Amino acid sequence: MAKVKVTQIKSRSGATDRQIANLISLGLHRMHQTVEVELTPVSKGMIEKVLHLVKVEEVK
Repeated sequence: MAKVKVTQIKSRSGATDRQIANLISLGLHRMHQTVEVELTPVSKGMIEKVLHLVKVEEVK
């Protein structure tokens, strides 16, 4: 599986409870925090739901 770097670039203030839960599940707890995530169908779905709050980069 491929890995991606996910960085939170916008505040979760104003986000829905579901979007906040997705950020926490991805391992993002504060602004400008970066985590590496395996790109599975589950994690891809979570990233798509919060795409307006995060930046995604492919890890080589």
